[in-house]
Amino acid sequence: MPPTVLVTGANGFLGRHLVAELLRRNYGVRALVRPPHRLAASPLPPLQNMPIECFEGDIGQPATVAGAADGCTAIIHAAALAQVNPARNPAVWAVNDAGTATVLRLARQAQVERFVYVGTANVFGFGTLANPGDETRPYAGAQYRLDYMDSKRAATGRVLQAVADWQLPAVLVHPTFMLGPGDAKPTSNALLLELYRGRLLGYPPGGKNYVHVRDVAVATVNALNLGRVGESYILGNQNLSYCDAFHLMARVMGSPPPRWPIPAAVAQLFGAACDWKYRLTGQPAQVNPAMVAVANDGHYFSVQKATAELSLPQTALEEAIREAFAWFKEHHYV
Repeated sequence: MPPTVLVTGANGFLGRHLVAELLRRNYGVRALVRPPHRLAASPLPPLQNMPIECFEGDIGQPATVAGAADGCTAIIHAAALAQVNPARNPAVWAVNDAGTATVLRLARQAQVERFVYVGTANVFGFGTLANPGDETRPYAGAQYRLDYMDSKRAATGRVLQAVADWQLPAVLVHPTFMLGPGDAKPTSNALLLELYRGRLLGYPPGGKNYVHVRDVAVATVNALNLGRVGESYILGNQNLSYCDAFHLMARVMGSPPPRWPIPAAVAQLFGAACDWKYRLTGQPAQVNPAMVAVANDGHYFSVQKATAELSLPQTALEEAIREAFAWFKEHHYV
């Protein structure tokens, strides 16, 4: 019998690619999914039609996932709530931090041989295009007051504490901004749709690191056998300013690029106006001040450690954009 891997967040954008990569390598897969997992409106094939086992439960409700890892040799914990608007949201902590504590307990009870935690590169200090950040730089995201970043940093600390306290055989992977096919919600790839539909009239002064989602899946599954216990690895590829990234995306999709740079001060004023709207109506506006502050900074990272130790592939960003846009067209998003 092949070893069985429990995958949390298996219905998500990255989770679907993780399941596919595990099956390609002949692993057994148990997908931990929140009920109901039959997503009739999804253009993706339901997980229950794949040769895997589905376990219904919610990591936010520990009693519902009791025994989910029994018989599994490894866990890939990819479940997360990546919501940044509103900036403060208790639900984000319930999933990202408390949910990670629940999955760690499952790992200890099942005595798994490997635990791969999927975090975010934002738990490290970012750098410039000339001197990008890496895994050695301390967390710099507290300044934004975003529960998503803060909760993922707390969860990372939980995993590292488990390594120290009870020798959890954990490897931590931290993706940057993922693009590629199969983003049914959509999540990160919504940026491509907004750009294609002409809703991005300008570009902020910052930038970020981009990576193909399939490369992240490959390196994450590699971490079941590669990488050093207790070590973190940034999974990314290309650092680009928003100006350069948006022009590349527009060229690949055949759409006009945003025309005007948005000065940081102007973006801040718009974020403040949106925040007042939220305070008055109780409904999240288009952006919030924290999102604006992030966009005004350059979140650039080095991926040298992951390419060397986890054999992280480096698919061209242009290919990730092309595949994502083709998938959107095939499934009638555009």
